[in-house]
Amino acid sequence: MATIEILGATHAYELTPPKASSSPVLVFIHGWLLSRNYWQPLIDRLDDDYQCLVYDLRGFGDSQSPTDKPPKTESASRATTSGGAGATDNAALTSADVDATRLSTSNYSLAAYARDLGILLEKLDIDNAWLIGHSLGGSIALWGASVDSERVKGVICLNAGGGIYLKEEFERFRNVGKQLVKRRPQWLCYLPLIDVLFTRAQVARPLARRWGRQRVIDFVVAHPEAALRSLLDSTTEAEVHRLPQMVSQLQQPVYFLAGANDRVMAPKYVRHLASFHKLFQNGGANVIEIPNCGHLAMVEQPDIVDTQIRRILAESVS
Repeated sequence: MATIEILGATHAYELTPPKASSSPVLVFIHGWLLSRNYWQPLIDRLDDDYQCLVYDLRGFGDSQSPTDKPPKTESASRATTSGGAGATDNAALTSADVDATRLSTSNYSLAAYARDLGILLEKLDIDNAWLIGHSLGGSIALWGASVDSERVKGVICLNAGGGIYLKEEFERFRNVGKQLVKRRPQWLCYLPLIDVLFTRAQVARPLARRWGRQRVIDFVVAHPEAALRSLLDSTTEAEVHRLPQMVSQLQQPVYFLAGANDRVMAPKYVRHLASFHKLFQNGGANVIEIPNCGHLAMVEQPDIVDTQIRRILAESVS
C-alpha cells in the first residue's frame, strides 16, 4: 500500500505495474462503507493485461488523515490490522453548477470526491483512464468523467443507477443510513458470528467468510463525517436529478452492470440512468444484467464482470 496527500487527506492506493502504452489504466472506485479491498478479485484477473489503480475514498478504509480518524480502542485497532474538465461547456450542466456543488456543505459530496480523483490521476501522471465504480463509486465515476474528460476515456458502473427521486423511499433510506452510522460500536468486530451476518447482507448468495469480516471492519472504521455526509450529500433531490442530466452529456462510452437480484439498486433503476446515455439507443446495449448477483458484483461474480470489462474495453478502445 502506498499513500499520497490530496487536499489535506492521506489517501491509500495501490498501482500495479504499467502495461503497453496504448492500454488504459483501470481505476477502481469503491462504494459506501466499503474500501479498495473488494476490487482485488478483479485486479487478480485483469492486471496481466491492464495497469490497475485502486484507492480508498476520503474518510474510508485507510484514506484518513491522523486528525480525522475516529478514535479507536485497542481492540478495534487490532481488528483493522487483521482485515488486512469535460462538462464546462455544456449548456445544461454549466461550470457554475459544477463549482457550486464543489463548494457544497462538505468534502464528501460527489463533486468533492471527483475532485480528489482528478488530483490523484494528475499526481500519478495518468492521462488515459477508464473509471470502474461500484454503487456510490459509480456516481463518483460519472462525475469524474464529466469534469475530467481529457483523462477519463470511459466509465463502467457496477450496481449503480438511479435518477428517480421517490421522496418517501429516499427519506426512509437516509434515516436508516443515519442510524447505521450512529450505531457502530467498535466492539462489533468481536461480536461472535457477526461476520457471518455480513456475508449474507445485500448479496444473492452468501460470500466467503473473509468478505464478511472485511465488511465488518470497513463498516466500523469509516470516519463518521465521511460516512454520514457522503450518504446525505449524494441522495438529495437535486443530486439524484443531476445524474441523468450528467449522463446525457457524457461523450465517453458509459456502461452499466446490474445484479439481477440486487435489492439495493434494482436493474430497472440501472436501466433508467443508462437510458440517458447515447449508447442506450442501440437497443440498451450499454446495460448488462448479471444473473445470480446482488449488490456486490465484483465479489459475487468476478469472472462474469472480468469478461464484460474485457469485452467493453476491446470494443471501445479498438
